[in-house]
Amino acid sequence: MRHAMIMAGGSGTRLWPMSRGETPKQLIPLFQGKSLLQIAAERLEGTVDQKNRWICTGQKHCEAICDSLPHFSSSQLIGEPEGRDTLNAVGFTATVLHKLDPNAIFAVLTADHIIRPQEEFAKCLDIGFSLVEEDPSRFVTFGITPTFPATGYGYVELGETIGEGANRCKRFVEKPDLATAESYVASGNFAWNSGMFVFHSKTVIDAITRMQPDSAAGLALIGEAWGTPQQQEVLNRVYPNLPKVSVDYGMMEPAGDDEAISICTVPMEVEWLDVGSWPSYGETLSPDKNGNCSDTKSFTINCNRTLAVSDDPSHAVTMIGCDDLIVIHTKDATLVFPSSEAQRVKEMHGLVDPSLQ
Repeated sequence: MRHAMIMAGGSGTRLWPMSRGETPKQLIPLFQGKSLLQIAAERLEGTVDQKNRWICTGQKHCEAICDSLPHFSSSQLIGEPEGRDTLNAVGFTATVLHKLDPNAIFAVLTADHIIRPQEEFAKCLDIGFSLVEEDPSRFVTFGITPTFPATGYGYVELGETIGEGANRCKRFVEKPDLATAESYVASGNFAWNSGMFVFHSKTVIDAITRMQPDSAAGLALIGEAWGTPQQQEVLNRVYPNLPKVSVDYGMMEPAGDDEAISICTVPMEVEWLDVGSWPSYGETLSPDKNGNCSDTKSFTINCNRTLAVSDDPSHAVTMIGCDDLIVIHTKDATLVFPSSEAQRVKEMHGLVDPSLQ
């Protein structure tokens, strides 16, 4: 049966000061009153039955997610006691779903992207499910056509076609240097790794057993206890001790050399924006003739390529003679920085008083 899991466990520190411990970036209503998680959930309409939709997130965020997504019940939230990176989120989901449905095929989707148009996303997701239904040994990835030589994304090399709308995957490359990324884009044979997948639950469990035995041992204990009175106690005791490793490094890269697994890529011809920083959020807004963007009341004089964001619609952000400047205003913290320093917002988050984190 088809299932879908949205990964919503990130802290989003590069979107501080709006992203906080109790309200991480996926829950901030930045998009005309909607959050990234709400938008991600809406993308599943018409693709997977509501009862087979899941969200993997931190336990401390479960109540807030249920409040913002009333059509999700608490039983559809797979709560992590603490984040242990994406391989364990995928393995945890596979373990739970396999116990509920031994033939579960599940999509792993993200809660921090804008993806348009919906029709192309739905078509590609259906192709991904069909590929795994035909052959449960397949790991399906979704590749995004590169628009520039990004060094912050992983890449997949496309091989021969499989039917209509899919390719074999030759290899994964994590975050290449600029020269390598430029060669990939020029070749036309590489796609950005979207971080979205389709797997058979049993295939994932078996793969983690071979590739990450320490994680597999802990996940097996959680699986044995799932649905019993010991479920929460075992989860709280075991999960925080799982080794931190990403699904890309811990499973997808070694899968390329695993004879039991066939990796396929479904290219997605979509507008795909990873909203992981303030400059990327600015790309979702319509600029004025000078490239200035704002989601609040703002005024500029002789400014170019600025961004103004506020959680208070009555608060005016004003700038004079500024280029490439970003101003983020909240009720108790204001952040100002040149767009070139966006990666240091995470560093600032670590410096401020804990009450502001």
